[in-house]
Formats: sequence, structure tokens, C-alpha cells
Amino acid sequence: MKIIHITDTHLVPEGQTIFGLDPAARLKAVIDDVIRRHPDADLAVVTGDLVDRGDEASYKRLLSLLEPLPMPVRLMLGNHDSRTTFSQFFPDVAVDDAGFVQSVLELPDGQGRLLFLDTNEPGWSGGRYCERRLAWLEARLAEASDRPAYIFMHHPPFGLGVPHFERICLSEPEPFVRVLKQHKAGVRHLFFGHVHIPVSGVSPEGIPFTAGRGCNHQIVLDLAQKDCTWAAGGPNYNIIVIGQHGTIVHAFDLIEASVIGTGAYPPGP
Repeated sequence: MKIIHITDTHLVPEGQTIFGLDPAARLKAVIDDVIRRHPDADLAVVTGDLVDRGDEASYKRLLSLLEPLPMPVRLMLGNHDSRTTFSQFFPDVAVDDAGFVQSVLELPDGQGRLLFLDTNEPGWSGGRYCERRLAWLEARLAEASDRPAYIFMHHPPFGLGVPHFERICLSEPEPFVRVLKQHKAGVRHLFFGHVHIPVSGVSPEGIPFTAGRGCNHQIVLDLAQKDCTWAAGGPNYNIIVIGQHGTIVHAFDLIEASVIGTGAYPPGP
């Protein structure tokens, strides 16, 4: 299965910018590139901070921008999103019994189950996964039984060694991580956004993870300073391939890069 992972699009109303950047133009560049390079993708996932201020005009723009994508799209909420306003423009997006934007998708051939989680906590930059959401997750993992799980969410449930995010990741993550660890078939990979840096690794509990860079503005990595420095970088996305070779994640941020040459096959670089 091929999945396009986009994150932190931060759309604003027409005529407005963030740090002088137009988030809509950047998302359009990503969508155009995905259509050109990956029309065979099975799914696109946008892991939150869909808009910057939770406003109606920005969600309306998002609806229009996503329309050309040829594959199904799963939208998720980040701390900049408004669950109520989002639902007005995307009424068909799946929610759980408590109204949280959470859903499940089965991988083909019994390869596993994708779970899309809602960590939005109104009025706060960090994330929360309350008891009702946790109960939903436990039930969905129990249904998966002997099939592995792949998790998509906005907030990381553990520290990444970046001081700027040490207080605004997932709050009180221990029960959440414990539920993941209890799944007997294992959580094969966890994908998230929020941090605006491309980072991957393995959690202390042994769960592999990958974060997207952020479609609009990105952070210049600093492992010492608590304040962050924003940079423009380029519009970007990840390509996730789940199949017989395991889980492979390709980061693509060369949409606007100049071609400087070609390489023959073989021998390659």
C-alpha cells in the first residue's frame, strides 16, 4: 500500500500569509506533485494543523484544494484546528461515538490496520488523549487481534530531544503508550506531525516513528534552545510504502529544486 503523508498545512484566508508564505500555494504545489508522481497512491493522509486559526474561510480553501487528488484522503486534527468548524465543511469525515475525528482503515491481504487518532485539545498547543478516546483505541486494537497496527496522529506521544516541544507533545502519554504496547501483534509504525522537522527513530518502548517536516513553514533544528527559528524550506510530503519489504518512508522536499544533472542506471550515483 502506498500512502502520501502531508502534515501541518496551516491554511489561512485568501490574501493572508504566514511568515510571508502562502500556505495555499504550498499545498497546491504538493498536490500537483503528488498527482504527477504518485497517481497510483492508495491513500493520502494529512496529520493535522490543517488550517492555522480554525476559521471557516480556511477550511473552505482546504476543501477546494484537496478536490483534484485522485486517491481517498483522511484528514486529522491538530492543535490549530477547530473540531466544530472542521465538521461543518467535512461532515462526511468519520468520527467515533463521542464525536472525535477518529477512524480505522484495513490494509489489504490482512497486512494490518491503520488507525487515525484525534489528539486535539481546544485552547492548548499540546495534545490530549482522554479516557473516551483511549477506550476507542483499545477496542479498535482488540478488533485487530493478530494483525499489526499503524498509527497516525498529530502530537508525538514521547519526547524527541527538541526543547521547544518538551511541554506541548501529548499530555500524560503513559496510558496511551501502554495501550499500544499491549497490542499483541505490535504497532509497526507511528506517523505524526506537529514538530515541523523531519525526524524518525524508535521510542523507548520500541515503537518506530516518523514525523513530517511541515508543508508550509519549518523549524531549523536546534537541540539546545527552547525558542525556535522558523524557515521557509520548500513544500514537501512523505511517501509511505507498506508491503512485503516492511515499512519504507521516503521524504520528498525537492518539488521546487533545480535539476542539475541525470544519472545512468546502472551504475547510479
